[in-house]
Amino acid sequence: MTEIVHQQPAIEHHDHHPPKGIKRWLFTTNHKDIGSLYLLFSLSMFFIGGAMAMVIRAELFQPGLQLVEPNFFNQMTTVHGLIMVFGAVMPAFTGLANWMIPLMIGAPDMALPRMNNWSFWILPFAFSLLLASLFMEGGGPNFGWTFYAPLSTTYSPASTGLFVFAIHIMGISSIMGAINVVVTIINMRAPGMTYMKMPLFVWTWLITAFLLIAVMPVLAGAVTMVLTDKYFGTSFFDAAGGGDPVMFQHIFWFFGHPEVYIMILPSFGIISAIIPAFSRKKLFGYSSMVYATASIAGLSFLVWAHHMFTTGMPVAAELFFMYCTMLISVPTGVKVFNWVATMWRGSLTFEVPMLFAIAFIVLFTIGGFSGLMLAITPADFQYHDTYFVVAHFHYVLVSGAIFSIMAAAYYWLPKWTGHMFNERLAQWHFWCSLISVNILFFPMHFLGLAGMPRRIPDYALQFADINAVVSVGGFLFGLSQLLFVAVVVKCIRGGEKAASKPWEGAEGLEWTVPSPAPYHTFSTPPKID
Repeated sequence: MTEIVHQQPAIEHHDHHPPKGIKRWLFTTNHKDIGSLYLLFSLSMFFIGGAMAMVIRAELFQPGLQLVEPNFFNQMTTVHGLIMVFGAVMPAFTGLANWMIPLMIGAPDMALPRMNNWSFWILPFAFSLLLASLFMEGGGPNFGWTFYAPLSTTYSPASTGLFVFAIHIMGISSIMGAINVVVTIINMRAPGMTYMKMPLFVWTWLITAFLLIAVMPVLAGAVTMVLTDKYFGTSFFDAAGGGDPVMFQHIFWFFGHPEVYIMILPSFGIISAIIPAFSRKKLFGYSSMVYATASIAGLSFLVWAHHMFTTGMPVAAELFFMYCTMLISVPTGVKVFNWVATMWRGSLTFEVPMLFAIAFIVLFTIGGFSGLMLAITPADFQYHDTYFVVAHFHYVLVSGAIFSIMAAAYYWLPKWTGHMFNERLAQWHFWCSLISVNILFFPMHFLGLAGMPRRIPDYALQFADINAVVSVGGFLFGLSQLLFVAVVVKCIRGGEKAASKPWEGAEGLEWTVPSPAPYHTFSTPPKID
């Protein structure tokens, strides 16, 4: 994509070593340190959220109420969703952005380093509040991660105030991170790096950052109205006081649908870096990928009510949202076509990052197809609020977002640590994850088609066999992720030394600096031709 003509050697400033001990991490303004903090925080949240999913699957292993009270089951489904969305996926992408965007565009750091530190350190505080709410009298949030009114207002537990505060802090963090990304990409690209020479990961993050800035204030408005309805006597969502509970859904999903794309667009950038590297070819259709990403982002503001087909909307509105939703599959299809075309007749090798990337393409496409089924209004009446929806968004977010994050971690780990990871252990991680994730989520399609509702702690007897299979898949998938931790820890501790460009077909500025990447890079910007 970019041809580097001149670049000063990347040197570490020996007069400015990082401070030792805890101070380095508390006060750091270095984009690599902050990226590492985000990634480690995300990994810890991934396991906490995953433990909650294990509680859910353990309860659903057999029909009847076995292990937990229904109210606690609802708390688990709610906090699992909130932690995975706001605590695992989004911070992981932000960590990748912090680490890689300055390296990819030849910038010495992020544009607003102090704000960068602040945007990270408020996150542990936010999630501590959210998790603390589980120990309050009446328990934590129990109304689903979408917190529909009146479940989150009239009928919600006393801890709702903590939940609202936690969401506000997460939103503030996201907005600060997004502003930082936009300013960095627009102002700090190396000389000669025009917009259409930027790596796809940088492009997808630029577009994602604008989405975040646009929709996070909408979420803030929604949770503020929930707060005032519950504690201050307003009735935004209470029909008795002139409000409308369906209005909550419109406001929430106006945030919530672009949010889904916020969690997948950076994945497209990651896959667009990895597929060409291991195909030893240029990415097919670079400019069409950029325009497709922008199209998806634009259309994401026009589809929010496809989550609400069963609320009694006018038929004209249902048709509008149906067609707009189907339209999104066109730019998504362009991306899948371009990735496959990049691999076509390439000189492919199947290292672990490539395996995760190919799995992403196949499984994300399955998730896309089930999304297309859900877009058809009369069909959605049948699928709505069943396990078919659970299967759909987990295919998009687990074998989509999570698999792409794994692919990125394996792809850039040698650059971060200076060591090659243990290929055999990583292969085990991949194959165990791939098999178990399909045992976990694929049968859910059939549960949904047969009519099993989601978010219930008990179910009818005819769903018992498939639920047992799904729960086994869930536990296998959870255990498989311990292999990932083992790979990362071994890689940090040592191993075979990584070259500055450990992957033969990799391209981009990040592969011109030594491995591990020095604490300070590009103090003299490289020139791009």
